Amino acid sequence: MVEEAPSRDAAEQGELFRDASIPDELVGYRGPAACQIAGITYRQLDYWARTKLVRPSIRSASGSGTQRLYSFKDILVLKVVKRLLDTGVSLHNIRVAVEHLRNRGVEDLAKLTLFSDGTTVYECTSAEEVVDLLQGGQGVFGIAVSGAMREISGTIHEFPAERADGQQVEPPVEDELARRRRDRRTG
Repeated sequence: MVEEAPSRDAAEQGELFRDASIPDELVGYRGPAACQIAGITYRQLDYWARTKLVRPSIRSASGSGTQRLYSFKDILVLKVVKRLLDTGVSLHNIRVAVEHLRNRGVEDLAKLTLFSDGTTVYECTSAEEVVDLLQGGQGVFGIAVSGAMREISGTIHEFPAERADGQQVEPPVEDELARRRRDRRTG
């Protein structure tokens, strides 16, 4: 079986995150792991991939027996989509928000907060913008992408990963705090 090179979207995104706790852009997670990490069903994942709402940037499925590989950023976007759905935002508006996220740079993604009144999705990058949004009297829901990023980076290493280039995935270096958290979770 020939490994497919990362998609054009992955190449355009470049190096997304420089934090050592976050996997590099060639480390991918198969569908079942991506679902567990993002808190969605496999049916949702499959539908969103087929309708190109959230496409796997490392490797897409190319026929029977091939597995999609989702990057850290893909899983982050899946989690944001799930949270937007939970607040009642329509799939059409989510598609607009996801397209906006795809166009974001490295530093911006960690600082980005999305707000929604259940109809429209707003971007907030400073406290002043939050005030401006609330002057209209509409209640809004906030999704801090950086919070979702921390959640994912804290658990993503517990799932099997593979590299698109076929090399071995290096296990993360566990620091004292991470070891204590793991020990506390496992009892």
